[in-house]
Formats: sequence, C-alpha cells, structure tokens
Amino acid sequence: MQQKKMDDAILNVLISEREIARQIEILGSKLTSEYADRNPMFVGILKGCFVFMSDLLRSVDIYCDMDFMAVSSYGDGTITTGAVKITKDLNRDIEGRDVIIVEDILDSGVTLSYLKSYLLNRNPKSIKIVTLLDKPTRRKADIKPDYSCFEVPDEFVVGYGLDYAEQYRNLPYIGILKPEIYSE
Repeated sequence: MQQKKMDDAILNVLISEREIARQIEILGSKLTSEYADRNPMFVGILKGCFVFMSDLLRSVDIYCDMDFMAVSSYGDGTITTGAVKITKDLNRDIEGRDVIIVEDILDSGVTLSYLKSYLLNRNPKSIKIVTLLDKPTRRKADIKPDYSCFEVPDEFVVGYGLDYAEQYRNLPYIGILKPEIYSE
C-alpha cells in the first residue's frame, strides 16, 4: 500500500513559502522600528504560532523577551465552542511591559478577545496583536489585528503551524484543505 503525501489533502496552495517569508520580513522591519529601545514581550499562542513566531522573532532586530500561552475555544472541532480555556499561562510578569500577542490566525476572534481582556488585567503598558492570517469574514468578536501578514478567504486553511486534528502544521506553505478531509 502506497502512503499518501500531505500535499494530496490540499485543494490548492493559497500562500507560498516565499510569500510568507517576504511578508514576515516586512512585518519584522515594522516591529523593529516601532519597538526600538522598548524591549517588548512576545507572547505566542500555542500551538499554531510556533512556526510563525520563530521566523518573526528572527526578523526583528531588537531586544525582546518571549513567553507562551496555550488557549483554545475550538476543542477538537473546526468551529469555536465560545468557551475559552487557558491550558498554559504566562511564566513571566507583564506589568508595565509592551506585549505583542503572536497568533497564527484571527478567525472568530473569540479566543483573542478573551485573551486580550485577560492580559489587560495584568496592567501591561500596551498590547498589540500580530497574526499571520486574518479571516475577517468569520469574526464573531469585535477585535482586529494590529498587524497581519495576509487576509484569507473563508476556507479551511492549514500549514505553516496551522492544523487540522494536529496534522499539516509542518507544511511550508498555507493551503486550503480539501473538504472531504475534515467532513469525514
């Protein structure tokens, strides 16, 4: 029996590896300018952010700290439950700090809206949201990214850290997953 390749599950490539790298370099330059001499804390939202955050931090030329949170409103499904659960909180104090939340995709906005309010209670100097992808057509909460590399259509996207059932995160591009994969 021949094993299927991950690419076989992709309807089409939405954003190439090269396009992603170019946009991250542009974003890194913007953040380098805005946060020069401010030592911000980048807060990555696991698991989806890890590839994006890794490349983003290598593209900024500033002193900075990083930490991670694990937050979900999806469980094992493809539609938000609306109930936000924090499974890993910050290990560091953010009071008086400039915080940059790094997320793979801003979709419904439920999770990020909750998270921003949650972190504001810890008295940071500022909070900005940086996303690789923005999907505004799915927004349920009143929140927008301060910086986003790409706006995407209402399709099920995977790759470059984004998953379906913990698979496809290691694709080097953003692809649209074939509907038969997630509707089985």
